[in-house]
Amino acid sequence: MEQIKYDDQGLVPAVVQDAASKEVLMLAYMNRESLQKTVETGQTWFWSRSRGELWNKGATSGHTQEVVSLKYDCDGDTLLVQVNQNGPACHTGAYSCFYRSAEADDATADDAKPDRFAPLAQLEATIAQRDAERTEGSYTTYLFDKGLDKILKKIGEETAEVIIAGKNRDAKELRAEAADLIFHLMVLLREQRIPLDDVLEELEFRHRKPVKKD
Repeated sequence: MEQIKYDDQGLVPAVVQDAASKEVLMLAYMNRESLQKTVETGQTWFWSRSRGELWNKGATSGHTQEVVSLKYDCDGDTLLVQVNQNGPACHTGAYSCFYRSAEADDATADDAKPDRFAPLAQLEATIAQRDAERTEGSYTTYLFDKGLDKILKKIGEETAEVIIAGKNRDAKELRAEAADLIFHLMVLLREQRIPLDDVLEELEFRHRKPVKKD
């Protein structure tokens, strides 16, 4: 607590990030008292510059933030708060306050190297958004609304279909069914609040784990 550097108004900016999807949800400000309450309660508290008072995120809307970790940067003048977000973070009803882009649609670097795993990161962010916003008519929303048993049932069904496609040596069918299985598995990870990064770290650990020799 003593390492935090507040500005001349006694405030420090706090970047709030979804602990699972890594999506940046919002930027707010804390003073010493709100930071203390955040640490003590495990939920985010901020200082409203417009109202001049403390506020507990989600106290009115129910869209609370359960603190997973709280870090500060090298200068001690910015906080990073990783949370489990319940519902949308933005007052507009959007999953994240940063839902608008300042870039042109075609603003891409010619020499940028494509990230072959980018679709997974995009899918994880979209699933997190559907979980928070519960968009009407969305299949992902339907899965979350039905709950864990439905999600597990779909994973079982998609696993069986992957096996059948593999047995039939049908490359096109296997590709489609594998995509379905990965999607439903990522819905389960979101439901359990397990970041895809954790799965990738597990794979990396297994790859680097030394092989025992006889």
